[in-house]
Amino acid sequence: MKNVYQRQHLKRGPRLVTVGGGTGLSVLLRGLKEYTSNITAIVSVADDGGSSGRLRGQLGVLPPGDLRDCLVALADTESAMENLFNYRFTEGGELAGHSLGNLLLVALADLTGSFETALREAGKVLAIRGKVVPTTFADLKLGAELVDGSILMGQSFITKTEKHIKRVFLKPANCRPTPEAIKAIREAEMIVLGPGSLYTSIIPNLLVPGITEEIKRASGIKVYVCNVMTQVGETRGYTAAEHLEALYEHTLVGLVDYLLVNNQSLPAVLLNKYWAEGVELVNIDKERLSKMSIRVIEAPLLKKNDFIRHDSAALAAVLFDLLGEQKAIGW
Repeated sequence: MKNVYQRQHLKRGPRLVTVGGGTGLSVLLRGLKEYTSNITAIVSVADDGGSSGRLRGQLGVLPPGDLRDCLVALADTESAMENLFNYRFTEGGELAGHSLGNLLLVALADLTGSFETALREAGKVLAIRGKVVPTTFADLKLGAELVDGSILMGQSFITKTEKHIKRVFLKPANCRPTPEAIKAIREAEMIVLGPGSLYTSIIPNLLVPGITEEIKRASGIKVYVCNVMTQVGETRGYTAAEHLEALYEHTLVGLVDYLLVNNQSLPAVLLNKYWAEGVELVNIDKERLSKMSIRVIEAPLLKKNDFIRHDSAALAAVLFDLLGEQKAIGW
């Protein structure tokens, strides 16, 4: 009875859209699914590395990795099923390095005739609380122009560069957004961008024609969750304001209403460990942010362990508190 009541309660929850990819998005989804099952995760399909890249190159399918991560994050099944989808072969020649979940998604796409149907069927198997939707079904390639004028093609190469990025772009640039993504954005009560890699997970979604414009027009509350730490190459030395500026330079100024940042202190020993790898805490430059017409929310958002990561529960709690407050004043 408890599970039945919980499912009914979640079905009445608010309509949320999340935009991103990679680990950051799945962390967020694990927290949000405890409040509502009306979640649409809009996921980038520009990945060309690892198991996803191999399957994409050999079979011409959408890269399944980030989509699989989001399906598992939203799952309402026993951990054995999640472990099955996340299982990665370590041996076996051609199988080595592949995720079983990736292979299952590709097999479902072949059996059903479309990746869209495959995602729905996988969602049923995992009893997910929400939907996972690719931004586009196009065969995308992500490119980056670096500050020295050189061009890199391919997400896997961009993530490895140690040079600063001037801009990223899609090929083809005229790809079409999925109708489900557009519908979800229009109906959302809250749209959350991030957390995740700024140039390779978040912005690629927003470069798909129509996505940024629909988000700007949407009546829901728009929040950008800034990363806690910088990333080598992508955002080395970036402050919170510089993250937001890069987002706006690729989209529209004023795209989001709120910027959510972490203000939880961290042990010096842990920070020094990251510093040695060229990664540092994102500075919240309040004076610069005050000139950007953005409402900044500071909160303790971190998981307490040996790695610096957002805490799913803390992140979701802050977002739902914000949504509740804004509904109360008639947003």
